[in-house]
Amino acid sequence: MDKAVNLNGRIWFETADGKLLGHGRVELLERIRDSGSLRQAAMQMKMSYRQAWDMVGYMNEHFSSPVVISHRGGKGGGSAELTPKGLQAIEQFKLFQQKFNSFLEENSGLIKI
Repeated sequence: MDKAVNLNGRIWFETADGKLLGHGRVELLERIRDSGSLRQAAMQMKMSYRQAWDMVGYMNEHFSSPVVISHRGGKGGGSAELTPKGLQAIEQFKLFQQKFNSFLEENSGLIKI
């Protein structure tokens, strides 16, 4: 008896230089947007500040314009905010993720093994 195969997968955006945006980086951007802090976003994701800083640096270099702007700290500490490009990146990724999930749902079960 044949068994139906369910489809599964993940998407990410990449350039010739490598992976630019995926689920984890979108989550980082969302947490920066919500907290106003790169350090807070990193702590919430249980990653080092350095790792988060490197991810943001890579995205800022490889998008057509920066996705995050950081402001140096003083007494109250620094802050970080998403640029319009950062907000657009989240929106575009979520749109493609929805389309991808719909594709997976529509085509799961069509393959039999």
